[in-house]
Amino acid sequence: MSKQELEVIGQDGDPAGSCCGGLASAPLDDERATELARMFKALGDPVRLRLMSMIASRGPDGEVCVCELTPAFDLSQPTISHHLKLLRQAGLIDCERRGTWVYYWALPDALDRLAAFLVTPRTAATPA
Repeated sequence: MSKQELEVIGQDGDPAGSCCGGLASAPLDDERATELARMFKALGDPVRLRLMSMIASRGPDGEVCVCELTPAFDLSQPTISHHLKLLRQAGLIDCERRGTWVYYWALPDALDRLAAFLVTPRTAATPA
């Protein structure tokens, strides 16, 4: 019987705090691939990526009113609403209507799953 040291990964460097490995750890199963593809596809549009950035930059407990998002773009309000709907359907954000306005916030667990997937052994070993 040989004695080998095994490196324990996913405890300190895992941004999601999950047991699931990143891109280089193992092939994805169908379910996880479908979930991640839906999220990445939603972020594949520059407008949606900017919207996500504006919403997520408010922090884990922050939220932003659609009335603050719309003026940042040279697009109609229905187009912005459509992009927000796609982000919501992808599970990246959630919202709540308050009177005539809708408030949006990022879902940290979804962002953590994306970040954990993108971690490679090289990036996990790089000191912060």
